[in-house]
Amino acid sequence: MPPTKRSAGLWTTVSAVLWAFLGVRRRSDYQKDIERLNPLHLIAVGVVLALVFVLGLMALAKWAVSVA
Repeated sequence: MPPTKRSAGLWTTVSAVLWAFLGVRRRSDYQKDIERLNPLHLIAVGVVLALVFVLGLMALAKWAVSVA
């Protein structure tokens, strides 16, 4: 079986990762994502968004402590 070309835009990948963070996704949308998204792109976007989330929480905590 020849490898299939998986091509999707950046926004599609980011959207799929954000839905995964929330844990809500329709099965049909999930199946579409599996067919067209590159797993390496999903991992890269997931790591970047997780890092942004953690850094945002750290900044929020630092701001909250400095205000108090």
